[in-house]
Amino acid sequence: MPSDLTLSRRGFAAGLAAAAVVAALPRPALALTAEAAKSLVDKTVADINSIINSGKSEGAMLRDFEKLFTRYADVPTIARSVLGTAARSASNGQLSAYTKAFQGYISRKYGRRFREFQGGKIDVAEARAVKSYYEVISTARLQGESPFEVRWHVSDKSGKSLFFNIIIEGVNMLASERTEMGALLDQRGGDLDRLIADLKSL
Repeated sequence: MPSDLTLSRRGFAAGLAAAAVVAALPRPALALTAEAAKSLVDKTVADINSIINSGKSEGAMLRDFEKLFTRYADVPTIARSVLGTAARSASNGQLSAYTKAFQGYISRKYGRRFREFQGGKIDVAEARAVKSYYEVISTARLQGESPFEVRWHVSDKSGKSLFFNIIIEGVNMLASERTEMGALLDQRGGDLDRLIADLKSL
């Protein structure tokens, strides 16, 4: 009868063999490439250009911008990052409700910002690797104004390529919204439920 030691050795050897087989299997390449990141922003910008030049009312445009953000942006990651340390103590229900409220809030806020581009267009130039994500550089060309940069940060950590930050004329969305959300939460005494309710009307 084999001893426990023999079984342990066999188990160890079998584990090594299995690990070797797994290691030898072909692994899929990383999905995110400069081309994929640029393609995502190309699609996003094409939709933005279409919305801002559609001639629709502001309300209709903002609804379209919310659809755009949910399609191309990593809203849960953005929302949680902006909420900061308060996200760690929030319940799953609160996080879900906050993310939904934040989605509407950020879509209206940045939708109005992009609406200012009406009559102009955004051209996508290039993508470059930055740490674990890609930065895609585009140029906004508005009527009667000098062109300016709009930078998009794209990652596939959510399982697909999505943008998680925008920098418009040097203003970093994540950084500015983190400061703004912290101030809004402080004004409500740290009450996340009050913040969720109020975000729906901001």
